[in-house]
Amino acid sequence: MINQPEQTELVDAVSQWAQRLNSVAEGGHAEQVGRLFEEQGHWREALALTWTLVTRSGRQQLAGPLAHALKAAGAHSFAIDARRCAPRIVERAQQRVVEAILRFETRIGDCAALLRLRINDDGTMSPAAWTFHTALESIRGHDETTLRAQREEPVYERDWRGPTWLERRQAAARFDDLEPTVLIVGGGHAGLSAAARLNQLGIDNLVIDPMARVGDNWRLRYRTLKLHNQFHSNHLPYMPFPSTWQRYLPKDRIANWFEAYVECMDIHFWTGTRLERARRVAGSNLEGEHWEAVVRCANGTERTLRPRHLIMATGVSGTAKIPDVPTLDRFGRTVVHTSAFRDGAAWKNKPVMVIGTGTSAHDVAQELHGHGARVVMVQRNPTMVIEVEPSAQLYDGVFLGEGPSIEDRDLINTSIPLPVMLATHRALTERALQQDRPLLSALENVGFQLSSGVDGTGWPYLFRSRGGGYYFNVGCSNLIASGDIGLIQYRDIEAFETNGVRMQDGRLVETELIVLATGYHGLQHTVAQYFGDEVAERVGPIWGFDPDTAELRNMWTRTPQPGLYFTGGAFSQCRAYSKTLALQIQAQELGLLDAALR
Repeated sequence: MINQPEQTELVDAVSQWAQRLNSVAEGGHAEQVGRLFEEQGHWREALALTWTLVTRSGRQQLAGPLAHALKAAGAHSFAIDARRCAPRIVERAQQRVVEAILRFETRIGDCAALLRLRINDDGTMSPAAWTFHTALESIRGHDETTLRAQREEPVYERDWRGPTWLERRQAAARFDDLEPTVLIVGGGHAGLSAAARLNQLGIDNLVIDPMARVGDNWRLRYRTLKLHNQFHSNHLPYMPFPSTWQRYLPKDRIANWFEAYVECMDIHFWTGTRLERARRVAGSNLEGEHWEAVVRCANGTERTLRPRHLIMATGVSGTAKIPDVPTLDRFGRTVVHTSAFRDGAAWKNKPVMVIGTGTSAHDVAQELHGHGARVVMVQRNPTMVIEVEPSAQLYDGVFLGEGPSIEDRDLINTSIPLPVMLATHRALTERALQQDRPLLSALENVGFQLSSGVDGTGWPYLFRSRGGGYYFNVGCSNLIASGDIGLIQYRDIEAFETNGVRMQDGRLVETELIVLATGYHGLQHTVAQYFGDEVAERVGPIWGFDPDTAELRNMWTRTPQPGLYFTGGAFSQCRAYSKTLALQIQAQELGLLDAALR
């Protein structure tokens, strides 16, 4: 029988560890700091001590950098944060641990930490940390609460002839007489999250998006689109979705919420506006370097904006990838990429073909089938298939059920270092494969090639490493397994012809439409389009894990190109890391980073 420690024991164990850290933090001695960690312990840092995002794994690898960082930052007063989720017992990567949120201070600001101590079978707790996460919460004297109080308007206007709140907001959004400090390119959840955070820090920013209406990046996609994970993890900062909403949000509800969010969060948003090009220039009438960003506005005119910072929030995928498919140019009918596909109604009773078996491919195939088209899918690579319920939701466990606040859950989620995350996902994937065996066996019986992700780690690492390669089954897999949607393997195609594809066995599979569900180029391709090849090469790869830092490359952090940042990914990632991104920009605006020890 496994013993369960009492709550007082959890508090005592965490407090003792925190006091030991306090006693050695000022000394900067690697050996003393190393004794606080297990041999295979982990430290994940987010700005608090080094102004960087980095993970160090293994006592020998983390002790020296952490000891130096603690001393250099003047870290002190580590203690349990009584305002946040109390220490509790949870399971992470099949390990029973006590998980506790700490607070601490540095010379710069107020910080949070998350500590995990493993629990032994006899109920005792390891005195050494398994994982330790440090995160900057606010810059002292420039925190959101203080700045909000400074912005508070008087109870009533003394000059009743002066501009109203609405008139001031409309004038500010035009940026007639000033430049935005930050230009945000992209008005989806990534851009809106960043803008909302910057607003609360008093940093002028402008969001631009080529769509005609806020939310059109969701509104104009295919009719039946829904989020494939539950809404609990998908809130935007400061304004959670109403608890009365359905668990899986339809695209039009998300789009309408974005519109309301822009108004409620006072976000300056130019619709119908596209970034044409941008270059970094030395200071002239502005202080320091800045961007000259040429944008084409909704009325067709060009305007040059001069922000100091530019955030690319166009998603983790760039432009549509149209592969060089041999002989496809012989096909004489309609070819469209999924990014341009809108509605299946026009293809009723017609043969259609979807090339690809990722999420978009399945959704488009199901949309076409629902409108009465005769659908065939072409599989190019093995694909992970997972039932949307309950299996796909296993990976979102931090956000499900009653418990901590969304802010605490974000800290818990971002505190998990990559090796622990992969171990967790590997165990969850094994469980999902067992739960989904009836469906997976039925798919295998019709020749569908299955994957379990990279080294069995499931869909989250596929998303973080390549942005696709999986499908949450919301019905399409059942249609494939039953034969209602046909399946052929790409390797069995001999050549495309005017009215279809010729198979290697001589059969002709006729089709009037080919939908290319072939994915998107990476963000580095997008960078080259807007900023040129030199900047793209300087920045390097974006997204996917950096083996040196165990963090996503060039995401939510300063890049090798000064003044250029990237945000994107899941709602939960953009919500949590928008704070990290905004704090870095605030620190630079306050002149703190130049003096910081890195």
